[in-house]
Amino acid sequence: MNKENIKKVVLAYSGGLDTSVIIPWLKENYNNCEVIAVSGNVGQADELEGLEEKALKTGASKLYVLDLTEEYVDDFIIPCLKAGAVYEEYLLGTSHARPVIAKGLVEIALKEGADAIVHGCTGKGNDQVRFELAIKHFAPNMPVIAPWREWSAEAHNVPLKINRETNYSKDKNLWHLSHEGLDLEDPGNEPQYEKPGFLEMGVSPIQAPDAPTYITLDFEQGKPVALNDEKLSAKEIILKLNELGGANGIGLLDIVENRLVGIKCRGVYETPGGSILYKAHSVLESICLDKMTLHEKQKLAITFGELVYNGQWFTPLREALSAFVDKTQERVTGKVRLKLYKGNMINAGVWSPYSLYSEEIATFGESDYNQADAAGFINLYGLPIQVQAIVDGK
Repeated sequence: MNKENIKKVVLAYSGGLDTSVIIPWLKENYNNCEVIAVSGNVGQADELEGLEEKALKTGASKLYVLDLTEEYVDDFIIPCLKAGAVYEEYLLGTSHARPVIAKGLVEIALKEGADAIVHGCTGKGNDQVRFELAIKHFAPNMPVIAPWREWSAEAHNVPLKINRETNYSKDKNLWHLSHEGLDLEDPGNEPQYEKPGFLEMGVSPIQAPDAPTYITLDFEQGKPVALNDEKLSAKEIILKLNELGGANGIGLLDIVENRLVGIKCRGVYETPGGSILYKAHSVLESICLDKMTLHEKQKLAITFGELVYNGQWFTPLREALSAFVDKTQERVTGKVRLKLYKGNMINAGVWSPYSLYSEEIATFGESDYNQADAAGFINLYGLPIQVQAIVDGK
């Protein structure tokens, strides 16, 4: 990439330290280029307040704030939910937000005729890969500038509300909130769940009410369509579940995960609504999917989760897996009732018109199941073991 050709850039902008410092640095090092800031709204709420003023003050020519919330939920979160995709227990909150933001960045870059796209991801993390792989998909010849791989941004003194010495590194959207850094860098330190201000989406299970909260969720073909018998969009359901789950201490996760670049990193996640949805969806699948389909789907969910975590959303394999998942979800329709209590999600009932569960067959009492049939099956099923034992005995 020839720096002389960079006259206008689009910057993925959050207003935090990383991206605020980047604007003056770009002007210093790239011919006083025009910097267009772009923020993707994926539900980070108050973090968007005052962004335009801050962006313009630090040298941006304009700020786009893209409302990506509906697209994020319908095109990224729901496919992962239906797949049961996780990465080492992590429900992919940062991972599946990045491709939709990157898609928006490219759209603005092409619209504005930008010469490059800039992001504030570090060279240690996963997000640099997620952003750049998505950019390669939508604009394969677009140059990418990643200042954190070239410099130490803290050397540039730009006044901000937060700094690295006094705050955790956080990522927030409508699905989750992550906490990293400071005392959490030592896996021996217990997260300060009960400390005021640590948790933002809910409370510690210790601080949750002593009485349980019952909820019902309705699904159609694997997608949530109603909460407590009220028809709502998937986005509205997630937001309401965040409140209900957060109030009951649901969705806390403390893990040391394996980053894409090979570094182990400790993170604490809040995913109240998402945790409830994953639980309810799994309960419904238990009665709607046959054994072989369910087991194969569970295996592929690992691959699906790895693809999303590793930034490979826009790949043929992820699309193929989504096609498989959609086929499995054709009859995942029904209602689930859960009891939320002090961090626990307790199954309290499940119903489906497509249920494969037969009380007549499963009962321990009289049924249509002929138990004598098992003898012949066991003889055939165990034949290889029997033959091996005879051979070994010789």
